[in-house]
This record gives sequence, structure tokens and C-alpha cells, in this order.
Amino acid sequence: MNSTQNNHPPRVTYTLIGLCVLIFFALDATRLPQADLLALYIPENPNFQYWQYLTSMFMHGSLSHLLFNMLALWMFGVALERLWGSPRFLLFYLACGIGAGLIYNAINTYQFGQLTQQLQALGLTPEDLQRLVTRGEYRANVAGLSKELVGYYYIAYNVSTVGASGAIYGILVAFAFCFPNTKLLFLFVPVPIAAKYFVPAIIGLDLLSGITGFSIFGDNVAHFAHVGGGVVGLILMLLFGCGGARRLESY
Repeated sequence: MNSTQNNHPPRVTYTLIGLCVLIFFALDATRLPQADLLALYIPENPNFQYWQYLTSMFMHGSLSHLLFNMLALWMFGVALERLWGSPRFLLFYLACGIGAGLIYNAINTYQFGQLTQQLQALGLTPEDLQRLVTRGEYRANVAGLSKELVGYYYIAYNVSTVGASGAIYGILVAFAFCFPNTKLLFLFVPVPIAAKYFVPAIIGLDLLSGITGFSIFGDNVAHFAHVGGGVVGLILMLLFGCGGARRLESY
């Protein structure tokens, strides 16, 4: 770590990690049905609430999901909070996370609308669509209606999104701006890569996965939320720069 870096403790980073860990295990232990109101749904779903853009950032779908996100938050958040100070870091983190949710929901809403038009063109009535999204029932004798199309529609309506990944991708972009020459290791590439190359590459992979549906990151990954967080982080960095006492080139 560069000795010129600010030495104040990264309280926000540790607090965010603590909240995510506490909420994960609390919800896992209690299994409250109200937890559904904290995850992010598309606006067409009656479970959607505006606060979900914030609360979904503190929920995680599995222990591995939590561990990977918190490790990334610790690795990159500590450096940025020490550089910027706690208030700016917190605002940046929340803006990236909420922005990622907004972008992700905008894309999902558009895709859901396209699927709705496609199903209506096949002759499905509003009542058919309602039965499809609520009970998974559909008329099997409709020409051109496949089980795969029905599955896409049902999932788009019913599946919620959780995780801090959107905010963390914004943090990754900021880290690449402020510490561009820091070498990072990617899981599948055993050669250290400078942050200024690593971060665009990882976001590009997520974008490609979101478009093609093929993912090296595993199933049930909200790729467009990752990309959305990175986009918000990029915009904020272009507007406000690194700031801090001085720009650091290594960490």
C-alpha cells in the first residue's frame, strides 16, 4: 500500500460488509416470507416496490454469492474509501447499486414487453397471459407457442434479483480509474493484469453473456445489473474524477 494514502479506517466498507452478512444469515435463519418484499422485481409484478432498488443490494442468493461480493467489496472498497473519505464512498456505492437496479429493470421490462407482444401475436388473451405468469398454465394447442417461450415469460415476471454486484462493479470501475496500474488476477487467467485492462474486460464479458445467454460466471447471474453498475460508475468517474488527496497509481 502506498504510504501517502489516507489512514482513516474504512468504516463504511466494513459496515456494508457487516450489514450484508447480518441480513443474509438473519433471513436464512428466519426464512420470513416478507423477505420477498426486499428483493427487486420488475414493475409489472405486484410484489414490486420502489424501496427494492435499495434493499435488494443487501441481500444475496447463496453463501458463495455473498462471499465473492464481500471479498470484492473489501479488496477494492477499502482503497477507495481511504482515498475519497467515507461520505463520498458511500454515496458512490449507493448510486452505482441503485443505478444498476434501474438499468437492469429497464432492460427486463423492455424484454418482458417484447415477449408479451410476441405471445399476443400468437393469439393469447390477457386472461391467458395472467394464468401463464401466476400459475404457469397455458394453452398447449396454440400454434408457435413453445415451452421455452412460456418459461422465459414466466421467469421474467416472477424471478426477483438480489445482490451487491451492481454496486461493486461501479467500485471496480472507480478502482481502475484511480489505481490503473495495479495488477489483478482473474480466476481463469493465471497472469496478473493491470486494473485499466482487467475491469473493461470483465465488464465486456458480462455484456457478452447478457446478450448471448452464454456465461462463464454460472447460472442465474444478472449480467445487465453488473454492466449497469459499471456504466453508472463510469459516468460518475467521468463527471467527478478520482478526487482525494492525490491520485495513486499503485496499491
